[in-house]
Amino acid sequence: MSQEVVNAVGRRKSAVARVYLTAGGSGKITINDRPLETYFPMEIFQFVVKQPLQVTNLSEGVDVKINLTGGGIKGQAEAARLGISRCLIEMDAELRPELKKNGFLTRDSRVVERKKPGRPGARKRFQFSKR
Repeated sequence: MSQEVVNAVGRRKSAVARVYLTAGGSGKITINDRPLETYFPMEIFQFVVKQPLQVTNLSEGVDVKINLTGGGIKGQAEAARLGISRCLIEMDAELRPELKKNGFLTRDSRVVERKKPGRPGARKRFQFSKR
């Protein structure tokens, strides 16, 4: 196989994942120059990141390099998943139906609502005092 590199961006909440996928690799995933197992010690987040590769049976055929910024651990894992999914489609368009069916191509646009002036939070009000 050739050493073709494709890239894509995945976002979730305030997390941004820039993903670089190299075809013909050994299945190595590095995030911010650290192995996946070091960056995400919890197995559930490792599973989330690997989902698109497992569904398409490409776990061993590609190397993935991810630059993650912003957000928390869950947002970063889901941003990485979206970025990997977009890379796989750019590499092979025939994978799209399988990824779409599993919901890996949907950008979850929910973000934290901003705090409004004169209030303690986004929607919360200060306690009402009659007297």
